[in-house]
Amino acid sequence: MIKPFYQAKVAQTSAILRRHLSEERCLIHKPEGAIFLWLWFRDLPITNEALYQRLKARGVLMVPDHVFFPGLEQAWPNIHQCMRMNYVPDAENIERAVNILAEEIEKAFTDQAA
Repeated sequence: MIKPFYQAKVAQTSAILRRHLSEERCLIHKPEGAIFLWLWFRDLPITNEALYQRLKARGVLMVPDHVFFPGLEQAWPNIHQCMRMNYVPDAENIERAVNILAEEIEKAFTDQAA
C-alpha cells in the first residue's frame, strides 16, 4: 500500500519536473526509496547554496547537497550543483515550486550570459 503511493508521487513529480526543466538543465537521480529526489543542475552557474537562498526568498525550500558531504578530500562539482527535493506535497504545490525553481535556474543562466 505504501510503496505504490510513493511510486506514484515520484512519477507525478518527475513529470512535473520534465514539464518545466529539460534534461539539459536538470537530471533526476534514480529514486531508490527515500521521500525526496536528488536533482542535478549540471553546469549551474551559481552554487546550490545561492539557489537555495533564491528559492527560500520565494517560499520554496529545497536542501542543497553540499551539507551532506563534509570533509571530502577532493573537490567534486556535483556537491554544489545538486539539491534534494521532497516529493510528498500535493501536486499543486509541487507544480508551483517547480515553476519557481525553473525560473530561478533560467535566471541564473541568463545572468551569467549577460
